[in-house]
Amino acid sequence: MSRIGPPSEFRLKTGIARLLAPGAAQPRPTPYSDKLHLLAWRDAKGFEHPVTTQSEWQKRRADILANMQSVMGPLPGASRKVPLDVRVIEEARLDRFTRRKITFASEAGDRVPAWLLLPHDLSARAPAVLCLHQTTPIGKDELVGLGGRTNRHFAPELAERGFVVLAPDYPNFGEYRFDAYARGYASATMKGLWNHRRAVDVLESLPQVDRERIGVLGHSLGGHNALFAAAFDPRLKAVVSSCGFNSFFKYRRGDLTGWSHAGYMPRIASAFGKDPKQMPFDFTEVLAALAPRPVFINAPMRDDNFEVSGVRDCIVAATPVYRLWQAERNLVAQHPDCEHDFPVDVRAEAYAWLDRQLKRNRGLP
Repeated sequence: MSRIGPPSEFRLKTGIARLLAPGAAQPRPTPYSDKLHLLAWRDAKGFEHPVTTQSEWQKRRADILANMQSVMGPLPGASRKVPLDVRVIEEARLDRFTRRKITFASEAGDRVPAWLLLPHDLSARAPAVLCLHQTTPIGKDELVGLGGRTNRHFAPELAERGFVVLAPDYPNFGEYRFDAYARGYASATMKGLWNHRRAVDVLESLPQVDRERIGVLGHSLGGHNALFAAAFDPRLKAVVSSCGFNSFFKYRRGDLTGWSHAGYMPRIASAFGKDPKQMPFDFTEVLAALAPRPVFINAPMRDDNFEVSGVRDCIVAATPVYRLWQAERNLVAQHPDCEHDFPVDVRAEAYAWLDRQLKRNRGLP
C-alpha cells in the first residue's frame, strides 16, 4: 500500500459523489506543456514568452497557483475566517519546554486539535516551526513523541533548540474528523492547506513568536503539505520537506491513483484521468513557486514511494528560477542511503539549517 494511501476510516462521502456526478462542473485549466523548463510565461492571448526577470516569473507563478487550485479547488477567502479562539485542553511542563494540547477555530463549526510546544526561558520572541505529520493513525501525537516511530519525533527536537512548535492534526487523522466535501471543498488537500494557514495565524498570535521567522517542516504526507502550505502562504520563510514529493511522471511510474482518493485530490481521477500528461501542475512547478525562499529537501536514495530521480528532476527544474534571484544556495537537498525515512544525521543537518535561516543575526542559540 502506498504510504500516502488513506487511513482505514476514509470512505467516499456524499459530497464526493456530488463532485463526481455526471454533469458536475469540472475545471478548465490551461497548463503549460513543459513542466521541466519553467522560464516561460503566457500572455492573455495564450502566447508563451521567455521569463527573463523576476516580475515576469511572478506571472508564471500566478499561473502555477491557479493550476494547483484547478485540481485542489479554490483557496478560501478571508470570509471563511473566524476568531481563532485558542483553547488549552491540557498542559505538561517538561524539562526544556511546556507542551500544551490546544484546539483552534479554523472556520465556523470546525476546531483543529494541535500540540503547542513552548521552550522555557525565552528572553525574546522566538522563531517558530509549523510541524506536519506523516500518514499515521495517531497524527500529531507521533510528532511530539507520544507513540509511533522515534525518527518522527521532530517537535521536541525542535523545541529543545529554541523553536516554538505547532503540530496540528491533518483532516481525519489523530483526533480530528472533518468531512471536507460536505462543507464545499473540492479536496481534503485544500482543507488541510486552509488549516495550515490558520495554524500560521495561531503562531503569529502568540506573544512568544517572532512572526517574521516562521518556517514549516514535514515528512511524507507532511512533506508535500509543507510545500503546498508555503506555496500559498508567504509568511512561511523556510521549508523542510522530507520524503514528500517527486515529479508526477515518476511517482509509481506515472500511476497517480495514490494522489486521487478522498484524502487528497479526487479531481486527479475525475477530471484528469490520473494521467501526469493531463495534470495542470507538477511538483517541479510547486518547488519553483517557493523561490527565492530557502528549501531543505530530504530525498533518500531508496525511497520506494517518491523515487529519487523524480525529486532530482524537480530540483533541476526549479534551479533556474532560484537563479533569477541569485538564490541557488537556498535550494538544498540531501540523499541519504535509506528508504522512506528522515534519519537522525539528516535531521540534525536540517535543524542546523533552520537555525541559520530563522535565527540569523538575532543573537539566538
